[in-house]
Amino acid sequence: MSKLVEFHTSATESTCNHLDHITTVTPSAEGGEECLKSGDPWVHLRICMVCGHVGCCDSSINKHATKHFHETGHPIMKSFEPGEEWGWCYVDEEFLRPA
Repeated sequence: MSKLVEFHTSATESTCNHLDHITTVTPSAEGGEECLKSGDPWVHLRICMVCGHVGCCDSSINKHATKHFHETGHPIMKSFEPGEEWGWCYVDEEFLRPA
């Protein structure tokens, strides 16, 4: 289970008002969910902080994290890489840092 993450926006003048969408989530897979099914490689992973979907980043062939946002509208993703705690709001295109 992924812990509830508290983020702050990186800018002084925040445009992101989607932080209340963040919940405690369980990762959908130990790697990129769709990539594991198809056998495709990924570069980095992201986890949806609304539902726990694990998808590959935009540097990966399939860009499943972004596709997940477009399919669901879930706005906040967090890096699913060890030691990385940053997040991203797709709606506001805003980098989020841990509190």
